[in-house]
Amino acid sequence: MAQQQSDYTLDLSIVIPLYNEEKSLAPLYNRIAKTMQAEGFAYEVIFVDDGSTDNSWQVIENLVKSPNIHALRFARNYGKSAALQCGFVRAKGRIVATMDADLQDAPEELPAMMHMLEVDNLHLVSGWKQKRYDPRLTKNLPSKLFNATARKVSGIHNLHDFNCGLKVYRNEVVKNIELYNDMHRFIPFLAKNEGYNRIGEKVVKHAKRQFGTSKYGISRFFNGFLDLITLWFTSRYGRKPMHFFGTIGTLIFILGFIALGIVLVTKLVALTKGVPAPLVTNRVYIFLALTAMIIGVQLFTAGFLGELLAKQNQHRNDYNILQEL
Repeated sequence: MAQQQSDYTLDLSIVIPLYNEEKSLAPLYNRIAKTMQAEGFAYEVIFVDDGSTDNSWQVIENLVKSPNIHALRFARNYGKSAALQCGFVRAKGRIVATMDADLQDAPEELPAMMHMLEVDNLHLVSGWKQKRYDPRLTKNLPSKLFNATARKVSGIHNLHDFNCGLKVYRNEVVKNIELYNDMHRFIPFLAKNEGYNRIGEKVVKHAKRQFGTSKYGISRFFNGFLDLITLWFTSRYGRKPMHFFGTIGTLIFILGFIALGIVLVTKLVALTKGVPAPLVTNRVYIFLALTAMIIGVQLFTAGFLGELLAKQNQHRNDYNILQEL
């Protein structure tokens, strides 16, 4: 059950995952503090150190002297999704924001995004880095292809930049989604699957990286496509795998059975008419038909086993209930 607005003690929680960003953290927090104070927001900043090997944690320890800062440190690098998930669990703000720690996201954008969230009655607002300062061939072009695919698969056609780290959400949204693997790229898709489908987008400033190096290579886009396929399949068939495997398996089996019948009937007709005909085992079609039938049975069995596994899932009857009177 989503929390009621009266349960929140802060206006805003800002979750910042980081990995080896020691030089960026102090300037970033100073900009956040200046922006929040100018707006009069009650806020918290949650730094999640994803197993940094530089002095990031020492910098955070110095910053934690401020009562607005909370931090946690992973024993090793688990990835951005894990960092965000742990930050979401601890967020106490009525609105939750996420941003990267590399100073490429501008905290000055947050008040306008929060205003858009509330005035337009949205569940989340995602940033759009319309003008980017990343290498064109290694990031910009693959990003456009990735986002076009994500829009098509997710059905969220108004988002241009799924992977933008600068986003704001209502607290109940982040409390009702679960991030794992690299699913942080698809938070809008995850939110939509839970019924939070009022999703907006705002053009935000994108700055050049000032310190350190990017933690992501071109391989993240290939992994992103695989994760997108996984998310699409689990969201549509996670509770009913037989509908996918059973349907395809049955169709393939029927096609194979029909093909086998045609081969056998053709042979019998030839025999009854005394017409010479090759042995059934010498015809490639018999093996194609048998292979199709075997594959059909295997797919059907996979669906059946999937149903057994789904039945054992402790969360199979967990549903996102917005209200109860």
